[in-house]
Amino acid sequence: MKRQIKHLIPDCSEDPKVEVALTVNGQAVRRTVSVRMLLSDFLRHELGLTGTHVGCEHGVCGCCTVHIDGKAGRSCLTLAVQANGCKVRTIEDVAISDKALHPIQQAFKECHALQCGFCTPGMVMNILSRFEEKAPLDLSEEGIRDMLSGNLCRCTGYINIIAAVRRAAELLGR
Repeated sequence: MKRQIKHLIPDCSEDPKVEVALTVNGQAVRRTVSVRMLLSDFLRHELGLTGTHVGCEHGVCGCCTVHIDGKAGRSCLTLAVQANGCKVRTIEDVAISDKALHPIQQAFKECHALQCGFCTPGMVMNILSRFEEKAPLDLSEEGIRDMLSGNLCRCTGYINIIAAVRRAAELLGR
């Protein structure tokens, strides 16, 4: 006797949609999105905020790091519906003005802490989150490497990034 298993397979032809309302970079945003849409896709495709990069889509590389309610989070592991009601901050909101970089960005520039730049937005968002926590920072090489352990860079070897974190701490009086 042949088993009927069709009824056990969920019908994926439907794409349920819901309305989400969140604040992104200080602006109230309301959109109707698929319940399966990732926050990274929402930021990039719905809002045009392409500074949030998508690398591995598994939460390993850290390129998609944004702040969700003040904490660093992986936007490739977060559904847009999970961010409903949250405050999200992306790399586009970090610079002080169109003409002035944030001290962390300035430190990256001064210390030549980037090459291709793909990982840089996620690194900056991660470092910024750690600096904003106001907890004591371990600025030893090991401490900074631990701070950066959730962000992968394939180009730099991290030496200049470590120097940039120290320089940013100087610029921010940390």
